[in-house]
Amino acid sequence: MKDNSKEIQIINYLDELYPDARCELNYQKDYELLIATVLSAQCTDARVNKVTKVLWQKYDLFSLAEAPQKEIEKIIYPVGSYTKKASYLKTIASKLIKDYEGHVPNDREYLESLPGVGRKTCNVVLSNLYDIPAIAVDTHVERVSKRLGLAFQKDTVLTVEKKLMKKFPKEKWSRLHHQLVLFGRYKCTARKPECAECKLQNICKEYLKNHKKTQ
Repeated sequence: MKDNSKEIQIINYLDELYPDARCELNYQKDYELLIATVLSAQCTDARVNKVTKVLWQKYDLFSLAEAPQKEIEKIIYPVGSYTKKASYLKTIASKLIKDYEGHVPNDREYLESLPGVGRKTCNVVLSNLYDIPAIAVDTHVERVSKRLGLAFQKDTVLTVEKKLMKKFPKEKWSRLHHQLVLFGRYKCTARKPECAECKLQNICKEYLKNHKKTQ
């Protein structure tokens, strides 16, 4: 990154806002993070945390693999798509037990072969469990990246990820991911973003477009 660049401005502001940014999904075991991330698709972390608290009070990975799907569905109902996700959970549990004795491996190809595990989920898991530099592009990261001109509106999530990886140093990727998630979740929200006090107004396409309309 060059001195005085847009990227440095973004990093500095996010460091100011979220110096201790981390994953907001609760977990104690490696498989708990994987399961929680799968459940978080189209759902808030706060809701997932409520569900997984109940889930892990009743099951561990081994009993989850043997549990009746309907029982799992009842527990994870609040996260949405509960039938499909319950099926994912049973299959993931069974495969991890069979292939890795219940552990989550540092293996992107294997993880992405599991049902319900795409590139974003894999990035979250590898980054948090194995300190693998990665940027997981969820809806928050995508929105913020496009508003700040780090990517085009037409870009796919994979293109956004590649652009972010190119623009920011590798050693900052994982931290930046968490910071962008928090920024999008609590400040640069989809509706009614908190623009008035934001220090990135001068580079935010959304703010500049809306501000120009009011001139």
